[in-house]
Amino acid sequence: MRVLVVDDDQVLAETVARGLRRHALSVDVAFDGGQALERVAVTRYDLVVLDRDLPETHGDDVCRRIVETGSGSSRILMLTGATTVRDRVSGLNLGADDYLNKPFAFDELVARVQALLRRATPARPPVLERAGIRLDPSQRVVTRGGQFVRLAPKEFAVLRVLLAADGAVISAEELLERAWDENADPFSNTMRTTISTLRKKLGQPEAILTTVGAGYSIP
Repeated sequence: MRVLVVDDDQVLAETVARGLRRHALSVDVAFDGGQALERVAVTRYDLVVLDRDLPETHGDDVCRRIVETGSGSSRILMLTGATTVRDRVSGLNLGADDYLNKPFAFDELVARVQALLRRATPARPPVLERAGIRLDPSQRVVTRGGQFVRLAPKEFAVLRVLLAADGAVISAEELLERAWDENADPFSNTMRTTISTLRKKLGQPEAILTTVGAGYSIP
């Protein structure tokens, strides 16, 4: 799942990004509204964690543009120091899906992020199951045939993308976009290595199939 964190407080933005990556999410960061709009114009994000009180291009304008320009499939979690009901209502009326006041507990942020991702379009079930594999995103637990499978965060992210495809073939390019962040090198062997390790951990019969020239699937 791809997330964009937007906050002019660079320390906070990077801290939130690191924390979300530990939950097997692919996270990019923007430090102002203009940069955020540039990123959503070229990348499909499942969720934007958006500071409302951005300088120059205000968070309200960023939210409005995301909704108006067809990037509306991205869920928006708006962050702000404002605490009044009127502030919250106005933010939601702009098209935000949820609202969280600063300062916030990181556990609550994660819970809200996970809830919004479950509501992403198209809707995804809270627990993904296929080929005897069961993945619970909220608990970050994977089992196969009832046996616990310990996965690294990136392996978990790849498996979640493949299971959510419901048997469809996912191209290498799309898998790289959905499970890695903008710093991923498309010419490296990182993805193939991750797929290989994931196959070994899932055991037999082999769950992840390769369609030459097309991509990967869990049929």
